[in-house]
Amino acid sequence: MAAREAVRPNEASQGVLDRVFKLTENGTNVKTEILAGLTTFVTMSYIIAVNPDILSTGTGMDESAIFMATILAAALSTLVMGLVANWPVALAPGMGLNAFFAFTLCGALGLTWQQALGAVLISGFLALIVTLTGLRELMIRAIPMSLRHAVSAGIGFFIMLIGLMNAGVVVASEATTIALGDFSNPATLLALIGLVITGVLVARKVTGGILLGILITTIIGIPMGVTQLPASVVSAPPSLAPTLFKFTFDGLFSVGMITVIFAMFFTDLFDTIGTFVGVASKAELMDEQGNMKGGSKALIMDSLGTIIGSLLGTSNTTTYVESAAGVSVGGRTGLTAVTVAVLFLLSSFFSGLFLAIPSAATAPALIIVGVMMASSITEIDLNDFGIALPAIITALMMPFAYSIAEGLAMGFVAYAVIALFTGRARKVHWMMWVLSVFFVVHFIAQTLQG
Repeated sequence: MAAREAVRPNEASQGVLDRVFKLTENGTNVKTEILAGLTTFVTMSYIIAVNPDILSTGTGMDESAIFMATILAAALSTLVMGLVANWPVALAPGMGLNAFFAFTLCGALGLTWQQALGAVLISGFLALIVTLTGLRELMIRAIPMSLRHAVSAGIGFFIMLIGLMNAGVVVASEATTIALGDFSNPATLLALIGLVITGVLVARKVTGGILLGILITTIIGIPMGVTQLPASVVSAPPSLAPTLFKFTFDGLFSVGMITVIFAMFFTDLFDTIGTFVGVASKAELMDEQGNMKGGSKALIMDSLGTIIGSLLGTSNTTTYVESAAGVSVGGRTGLTAVTVAVLFLLSSFFSGLFLAIPSAATAPALIIVGVMMASSITEIDLNDFGIALPAIITALMMPFAYSIAEGLAMGFVAYAVIALFTGRARKVHWMMWVLSVFFVVHFIAQTLQG
C-alpha cells in the first residue's frame, strides 16, 4: 500500500505534463522528451561560449553580461516556445547574426553597441509585424530559392572568415590584403589543433561534437599557456546590468540604416523558415497539405525571441537547426524545449568555466558552423549563368565586403538586372522588384554620403 502511495505523486505529475504538452497524442513520453531536450542542449550549448567571445571582441561589450544575456535570451525564448507553441525547438542568439551585429553594425558601420541593440529590437518588432500580417509568407514566396541558398552560403563564408581571423590563421596584409598568419603562435597552433579535433568529431557525427571540440581544445590550451584557468568553476550568475535595457534608437532612421536593419531582418527570416520546415518535417508537425501544425504560434514566439534578446543585451535570437538533434531521438512536444530552457538556466552557475574558454578554442567552432552553412551553395544551379551569377555575388560579397547586408543588397540588385535583360522579368515576383529598388536607393544614398 505504501509503495502504491509513493508512486502517486509521480503519476500525477506525468498526468499533468501529458495534458499540458499532449504527450500521448504526439506519441511520446516524459523520459523521451527530457532525453531529447538534453540532446538538443548539448549540440547547441557551444553558443554560451562563442556568443560572448564574438560580441565582446567586436563591440567592447561586457563579456560577463553578454554571457548572462545569451543564457537568459535562450532560456526565456525557448521556454515560451515550449509552453505556448508546444514545439520541440530551441532558440538562442544566432550564429551569423551575432557576427553581423559585431562586425557590420559596430565594425564597418561604426555604430555603438547600444545603437546595434536598438537595430536588433527594431528588426524583432518588424519580424513580429510581418508574421502577424502574413507578409512573411509573401516575402518568402517572392525570393527565389537560388538567392535563399546563396544567403545561407554567404553567411557561412563570412563566419568562416571571422573564425580564421580569430584563430590567427589569416591576418591583414598591406601587400596582399590578406595573408597567412604565424603558425608558431601558440594560440594559432591551438586553433589548428582544435579545428582538426572538432572536424573529426563532427564528421563522425558525435553528439555535441562542436561543444566537445571546444572543451577538449580548451584543456589542451592549459599546458600551452593559452587557456587561463578560472578561480572557481561554480559561482553565482554574473550581473546583467551592463547590457540590460541599454538599447538606443539614435541615428537608426536614415535610409542607409533602414536598409541594414531590413537586411538583418531578412537574414533572420530565411534562417528561421529553413529551420522550421526542416525540424517540422522530422518531428511530424506537418499536415497533409504541407502546412506546419501550430506554425503561426511558433513563428510569433521566434519573433518575440529577438525582442527578448535585444532587451537583455544580445544579438538576434533565432530558432536553432540543432533542434533537429533532439527531434531525431524522439522529441515531439514543447517539453523538449522546456528541458533545454532549464539546462540553459543551470549553466549560468558555470560562468567561470565558459568565460575561461579562449578565442583559439571557439574559432574552430566558427569555421565548422560556417562550413555547414556554406554547403547550401550546392543547391544552386550553377549551370544556369543567369541564376549562378547573382547567387555567387550574394555569397562572396558577404565576406569580401565584410558585410552580410551589402552582400544581400548586391545579390538582389544583380538578380533583378540580369532578369530584366535576359527576358526573365515576368518570372520575377513583384516583391523582388520592390526590394531591388529599395537596395538601389540604399547604394545611391551611400554614394552621396561618401
